[in-house]
Amino acid sequence: MSDFYSKLRSIFPPDRLYEDAARVTPYVSDGLTVFREEPKAVVMPISNEEVADTLKLCHEFEIPFVARGSGTSLSGGSLPIRDGIVISLNRLNQILDLDPDNRTARVQPGVINSEISAAAADHGLYFAPDPSSQTVCTIGGNLAFNSGGAHCLKYGMTSNHILGLTVALPDGTVAELGNDSLENAGPDCVGLFVGSEGLLGIALEIQVRLMPVPESFQTILASYDSLEAAGDAVAAVVASGILPGAMEIMDRLAIEAAEAAVSAGYPEDAEACLIVELDGETAAVDADFQALSTTMEQTGAKEVRVAQSTEERLLIWKGRKSAFSAVGRLSPDYIVQDGVVPRSKLGQALKDISRFSSEAGLRVANVFHAGDGNLHPLILFDATEADGLEKAEALAGRILRLCLELGGSITGEHGVGVEKLEYMPDMFSPTDLDAFNRIRRAIDPKEISNRGKMLPSKEAPALSSQGPHPLEKAGVISRM
Repeated sequence: MSDFYSKLRSIFPPDRLYEDAARVTPYVSDGLTVFREEPKAVVMPISNEEVADTLKLCHEFEIPFVARGSGTSLSGGSLPIRDGIVISLNRLNQILDLDPDNRTARVQPGVINSEISAAAADHGLYFAPDPSSQTVCTIGGNLAFNSGGAHCLKYGMTSNHILGLTVALPDGTVAELGNDSLENAGPDCVGLFVGSEGLLGIALEIQVRLMPVPESFQTILASYDSLEAAGDAVAAVVASGILPGAMEIMDRLAIEAAEAAVSAGYPEDAEACLIVELDGETAAVDADFQALSTTMEQTGAKEVRVAQSTEERLLIWKGRKSAFSAVGRLSPDYIVQDGVVPRSKLGQALKDISRFSSEAGLRVANVFHAGDGNLHPLILFDATEADGLEKAEALAGRILRLCLELGGSITGEHGVGVEKLEYMPDMFSPTDLDAFNRIRRAIDPKEISNRGKMLPSKEAPALSSQGPHPLEKAGVISRM
């Protein structure tokens, strides 16, 4: 093992190789702070060659590694691996090329999501995927988890905006996937890599698709007497044939938190708010707005507001995008879940989550991408209570299984990570899981790339909300 670290020191100078506890500590957890693990080292490459050389070394000595950007993962996807290393990609943060004529940009994985749009703004272009953490999360992380955001209803997920990749495979081999075109011949290797949660290697350069900035916007904020009514309103809008750019719901707790944080002007007497935004060419937006207004009047809304200025529109979105962090004002601890249900089942799902919340004796703040049924229930608990975390995890699991019962998924964009391993066999058959594992081992036979994440196995068994996490028993992670 000493040979490994000796060779690692020959690649990285001391200011880009952390081995002491003081400098390693900030990397022991990601956004899912329930679990933590101290890596043996953290390295900060500044070139593709350094990444490839590091992976070759890890492959030779069978040292597990995890790539990390800003650490905003909410599923433990960038949690360090015991006796492994963290490869921090934050210094690979350059926009290498921006081609306004072809509406593309080639970027490094450490580029912040919102910086792509900022760089393209002068050309009337932007990068469409807009997760709530877009001012801090990196494009490499967006790619690993196939992030979406508020406007994924109309514009799709990260996978819909990735054209080509330069990647370092787990043995250090550098490969080119895809190209500059939306049309590719042969296997969709880019589609396989996007959303693979780091199990297939590290993206070094990413060719992204840019979109024209919409000519016009109309943003509506409607309030309701119940969360179920707001969910049913979403189904009504979709049934009308209108395709909004975004549809988002916040419940009373989320509204309270957002108002305290940014004073967005939400109606604080509402049990739920629905944000619907239209965007596109002015004539089309104006026509859809008339139809949308008629539909909204029939949904039983208490109040319907229309943003009268760009500033008012941005304030509405500032409140929505601050909701996750703002909930920290209501509770010392909380878990964010990420299940998906069919849009037609939103009302039923929200009604059941409310019942689950009452039965568990835990408050749940609901903030979600209503347009594609991607729920983000925030389960509030107090970790100082003896069974606080266990009760919260049990409620989270109950919500995920509800999503499956209603024909949905255990994750929309946060990923499986370590958090949802237990539920993979509920969603996929043994044949499916075997196929996933065979693909992974064909690319990474030593299973060193983000070991213990996404795919349950004998070595890293499923997550359980009862008792110690099996990955703790396996010596992969530790609980805080």
